[in-house]
Amino acid sequence: MLFAIPFPVIDPVLVQIGPFAIRWYALAYIAGILGGWWLARRLVALPPVVADRRQIDDFVTWTTLGIILGGRLGYVLFYRPEHYLAHPLDILKVWEGGMSFHGGALGVIVAIFLFCRQERLEPLGFADRVTAVVPIGLCLGRLANFINGELWGRVSDVPWAMVFPTGGPEPRHPSQLYQAGMEGLLLFILLQVLVHQPAIRARRGFVAGAFLAGYGLARFIGEFFRQPDAFLGFLFAGATMGQLLSVPMILVGGWLMLRAKPRQEAVA
Repeated sequence: MLFAIPFPVIDPVLVQIGPFAIRWYALAYIAGILGGWWLARRLVALPPVVADRRQIDDFVTWTTLGIILGGRLGYVLFYRPEHYLAHPLDILKVWEGGMSFHGGALGVIVAIFLFCRQERLEPLGFADRVTAVVPIGLCLGRLANFINGELWGRVSDVPWAMVFPTGGPEPRHPSQLYQAGMEGLLLFILLQVLVHQPAIRARRGFVAGAFLAGYGLARFIGEFFRQPDAFLGFLFAGATMGQLLSVPMILVGGWLMLRAKPRQEAVA
């Protein structure tokens, strides 16, 4: 066996009382939504104001539904359509795992446009402020993946490789931590720098585009270290499903940034 750092085994269940259990993964979702809510209430107030705090409070319900429904349906359609076509009731078994970020992203995009239509808000300006907080949840979610010892990386001989409880005897990349750093921390810093620039805020849709392109690029790179799902393996040209789904995000994000036009009243 190659040298490997011992995996820091942490119980995925934080607290359990009888059949009731609080898991780190669920807490990651809750903390990500609450942290994003807190920050988004402040970002929408930056000039030009794109929404009020009451509207952000209301949007929390919309985005939560978008994340859960979109994430679950995305996993069903992108990753295991044959299984769920044969066992449709399994779609409801969310406690068994199976969420797709790309599906969740589509769910939130739909929620943004429907909410903005109802509230008569400008969708791109609103999306700029909302997407700037998403990496909080991404970072916490990847850390929860690490705690659960799931979605581990490919076999490696790097000095920091780990043997995961469910990953066999070979040392592997702790790819969950790579993704937490790229999709979470680095992307969060980039988006905060952008959204706090008045000239960037004047270009409505630029920050949202930077999020889509930035996440897509970070996910594409991270997939080179992550072990593909066993039931999918490598797909077209040796790419993984995560990489194939990230390409449209990069393209759409780049297009949004290129088309974003400055509005002079926002920088006055």
